[in-house]
Amino acid sequence: MQDATPPEPRLLKNRSRLGHKLRYALTHPQRIVPHLRRAARDCRLRLKHRGDHVGFYRAVMASDTARSPEAAVGGVPSHARWLAIGQMQYDYLVAHGLRPEDRMLEIGCGNLRAGWRFIEHLEPGHYYGIDISPDILIEAKKTVVRYGLQRKLPYLTPVDDLKLDFLPDAAFTVVHAHSVFSHSPLEVIDECLAHVGRVLAPGGFFDFTYDRTEGHEHHVLGEDFYYRTETLVRLAAKHGLVAHFMDDWERLPHGQSKLRLTHPVAAS
Repeated sequence: MQDATPPEPRLLKNRSRLGHKLRYALTHPQRIVPHLRRAARDCRLRLKHRGDHVGFYRAVMASDTARSPEAAVGGVPSHARWLAIGQMQYDYLVAHGLRPEDRMLEIGCGNLRAGWRFIEHLEPGHYYGIDISPDILIEAKKTVVRYGLQRKLPYLTPVDDLKLDFLPDAAFTVVHAHSVFSHSPLEVIDECLAHVGRVLAPGGFFDFTYDRTEGHEHHVLGEDFYYRTETLVRLAAKHGLVAHFMDDWERLPHGQSKLRLTHPVAAS
């Protein structure tokens, strides 16, 4: 771990530009038709949920979950990959201090790709998962049953924003969000960071991943968002949180970057 200074630039290209799309299409012709179908679907959903990104992405998740619950969470191509990405998240957090006695909030828990391992590791009642998609939370409940984790009493709750106003102060020693901010416009991230410090216990930490760019910040189809690290670091500071760039996370096979936020006292 180091202070929020990322390593060498990883992404300079702007995936929203027509030139990039044409070059990508020429090298991946088999993906043209699926992309056009997704673009048409997203256009229809954006018109239906105009100005409401959470409503739009909830509809995206409903559509994706209906086709494949596992693919809906990060677009994983197989069950083996779904398991591997969950294992990677779990191993990383355990190596970085996740203890059975911790109280954990997972933002965007999905169908518990990593969550079932967290639930198994933590003491009963110490895992709280939230997601904007009721459809994916139904799949999360099925995951709890599949792995026999009922005795662990996990909490799974749908939300319609990231204000976290229904949760008590300083309730969680660990907050985790994997592939959430990579699908969020800046105002949604700002809302989360404005409130997560209240529910984060002293000495606790909030880990989140994001799609990092060292070039122009942009999005693709209103689904995938690319941010400069300094943008998120400044946003965290605005809300009284200190950011650390997790450089060892960069060496893992996942494609995203990770920041850890703490209260200032814990960072001193």
